[in-house]
Amino acid sequence: MSDCGSRAVSVIAFIGSVFSPWYRWSGRRSPDNHVCINVATYGPGGRFTMTDRGRAALHQTENSFTVGPSALHWDGARLRIDIDEVSAPPVISRVRGSITVTPRAVTGVELPLTPDGAHVWRPFAPSSDITVDLHAPGWQWSGHGYFDANFGTRALEEDFSFWTWGRYPSGKGATCFYDATRLDGSTLATAIRFDANGQAAIDPAPPPLTPMRRSMWAVRRETRADPGFRPRQVKAMLEAPFYSRSMVETQIDGQRTVGVHEALDLRRFRSPLLKPMLAVRVPRRAGWSFDR
Repeated sequence: MSDCGSRAVSVIAFIGSVFSPWYRWSGRRSPDNHVCINVATYGPGGRFTMTDRGRAALHQTENSFTVGPSALHWDGARLRIDIDEVSAPPVISRVRGSITVTPRAVTGVELPLTPDGAHVWRPFAPSSDITVDLHAPGWQWSGHGYFDANFGTRALEEDFSFWTWGRYPSGKGATCFYDATRLDGSTLATAIRFDANGQAAIDPAPPPLTPMRRSMWAVRRETRADPGFRPRQVKAMLEAPFYSRSMVETQIDGQRTVGVHEALDLRRFRSPLLKPMLAVRVPRRAGWSFDR
């Protein structure tokens, strides 16, 4: 998020693009044949890019991850993301430039999301500084961000029906909430507080889950907040029939804070009717050559 709160970016690097209809239609047999660097910009002139590419476009080293024309590079202190993508309809255009993510601290935390560890959340850097330098007017700014990852050996919709996640900066670091309902009826309810040095502590008595107004597509939303405080969206980011990402204001321990919130309805995502709709926003480009 920019310091002024008017702009934001998100970048997700996939091996096995979990929201790609092409990966689903393939039977999910070859994750490395469905790779993507998804870039979305929020604010004036915002764009969305999510191109599903084949294994020829994937190149990895210990400190780099490349998918076609875009790449992530880790130098031991910061993550540089070089972007050269084409946005999806309705506005088709180039999205080029770079984003640098500098963690304030790197954690050693891993959170299993299911008892058997088939899904794991890894918050590498819940508090980071970001610098954005894209080739578009107004898209040169700095702000506050984070760097995390999810790993899984099964499709999300095989184990979950609904989840919400939120990361809220605080004066001492950041607080993350992960709440989910699994298909077997069990739940995940985790609150983790990270200090300025990246040290993590699970909150044994987190603020209560509090409902928010539903998204534009009527996706249910909730996050945690002090009793009596009603969280609210301050900026819409990504809206889909099964997913919502937004900037949300909540209150934790008497302190108001604005962070990124996500809600994911996997019952809706399981619908086969959604896949052709997603294919319009997630084009498949199987061929690639690094020699060109």
